[in-house]
Amino acid sequence: MTELPAQALGRRWVHSHEEDTEHEIVFRPAEHEFPPSRGRMGFELLPDGTFVESAPGPTDAPEKQSGTWQMEGGKLVLDSEQAPEERRVLEITSAENDRLVVKK
Repeated sequence: MTELPAQALGRRWVHSHEEDTEHEIVFRPAEHEFPPSRGRMGFELLPDGTFVESAPGPTDAPEKQSGTWQMEGGKLVLDSEQAPEERRVLEITSAENDRLVVKK
């Protein structure tokens, strides 16, 4: 894996579900030209260690969550303010300037 420093991950990443595999989830920078979709999940990793995540809600309107993020080895750890018991750990398998891949 090409490991990006934590500060290089500090941007808005959007789920590129067309590129997912059986075992991996692919994210691209928000500036990427995505094909049309009803909605996409994404998250922005801010330099101050906070994140904002959005995903389509029941009416397709984006719903947002926020919290803190940190790197622990090759893992991205997201702690939500809205659901502190739901710590998410994303194991990064590949990280490049234009593509972030995590295990499902």
